[in-house]
Amino acid sequence: MKSDFRNLDSLKLNRAFGWPDAEVLETLPKIIDNLSRVEKPTGFESWMIIKKENYEIIGDLGFKGFNPHDNNIDLGYGIIEEEQKKGYALEATNELIAWAFLNPIVKEITARCLMENEASIHLLKKLNFKIIKQDKEMIYWCLPKFSFNY
Repeated sequence: MKSDFRNLDSLKLNRAFGWPDAEVLETLPKIIDNLSRVEKPTGFESWMIIKKENYEIIGDLGFKGFNPHDNNIDLGYGIIEEEQKKGYALEATNELIAWAFLNPIVKEITARCLMENEASIHLLKKLNFKIIKQDKEMIYWCLPKFSFNY
């Protein structure tokens, strides 16, 4: 977070050009804070998206915690601009959703995106999310467990 990426080097990970972007830099302190509150990661936190062929970090995805009242989790993701529209978000979110639905207490996954975010709208539709409401800025989505295609 302070331009010290030696920890990545020790993990044999590379930073893709453009990573971390402003959104990641804004989100990382929240992720670190959330992780500091648990004994060990549960998987319902944040994950890095890494290209298999060169171990470059190109984005992140994960859940914003578990909602025990509705038995759901809220999905979020982001890919650096240089790597968008290459299928990475679809592959990563599909795998993470499949993993999350292995947990019997997760009944649905929610998401939200800006109304003008055509890439997210396309992705969420492709993953079979359905619009549950919208306001002037955001579209709110839901994917019930029974409607996910494994």
